[in-house]
Amino acid sequence: MPNASFESLSTAPSGVLRTSCPPRQPCPVPLALGDPRLVTTWTGLRARGVSPDRIRAQLRAGRWRRWGYAIALHNGPLTREQQWFVARAHGGPQALLTGFTAAEAFGLRGWQREQVDVLVPLGARRVVGSPVPLRLHRVRDWDGVRRHGQAPVHRAADALLVAAASFPSPRPACGLLAAGIQQRIVSAAALADGLDRASRIRHRRLLMSAVADIGQGAEALSEIDFVRLCRRHGLPPPDQQTVRRERGGRRRYLDATWRRKDGRLVVVEVDGALHLDQRRWWDDQHRQNEIVLSDAIVLRFPSIVVRTQPELVVAQLRRALAL
Repeated sequence: MPNASFESLSTAPSGVLRTSCPPRQPCPVPLALGDPRLVTTWTGLRARGVSPDRIRAQLRAGRWRRWGYAIALHNGPLTREQQWFVARAHGGPQALLTGFTAAEAFGLRGWQREQVDVLVPLGARRVVGSPVPLRLHRVRDWDGVRRHGQAPVHRAADALLVAAASFPSPRPACGLLAAGIQQRIVSAAALADGLDRASRIRHRRLLMSAVADIGQGAEALSEIDFVRLCRRHGLPPPDQQTVRRERGGRRRYLDATWRRKDGRLVVVEVDGALHLDQRRWWDDQHRQNEIVLSDAIVLRFPSIVVRTQPELVVAQLRRALAL
């Protein structure tokens, strides 16, 4: 039987998977899993050729440590990523990371949860006693589940939809999908495809509407609100996320633009909380100056005004568009 030293158990590829991404396209990697080799189970160690006596000896000596059904091949505290794999071990051999946990692994920021989301087949037996907070998501059609090609993780778009469906209200669910696209975790097309496949998902109609708006260029939830405001009040639909080159050659993306009958450009920028950052604020002012110097009309609305005072926004838009 092969020597079951720590070194011989740690020759698998790293848990950080990387690839290159074209500009402004979804980049679902690196998939940040830490080093999944360091957490396994008794069954997993036996499959690697480690004898029961060797496992017991390492545990008795305190070099390895039990975490419920899982075994860590070290005696220190668990990293966040290792906690994911401890939870997964308690979901059974087919379990995948999904929901907020998978989204975090794919790099989504600002939506982390302490509880680990794990996807399992309907009817799978849960291993009790997980020392890590665990939420199981059960699915009937396990053969239809799409997983990452190199790790036990749900596909990014499908995992985001699992997380979105966990909200009782559709608004944060739409915000999560917008964040996934804005942070280049997924594309609107991938989410639309996932929604087509998930015919019974919670908030499906509103999520499909939000994804369609995002696909037209509204990258943030505030921009989705603005597009819906235009539609609701019968305003012409804007062009979204149009590219403008400044004199120095820098590419700028404009939230919403119209071309009036007299040829003059009307630009609307919807400012969320990120625009209050000092460097972002000056960058926005510099961009606005460049646009105004080109004889365009520029309107800027805080996102909270779009949501709470739509009549003010509509009135100013009508004047700017000469309607």
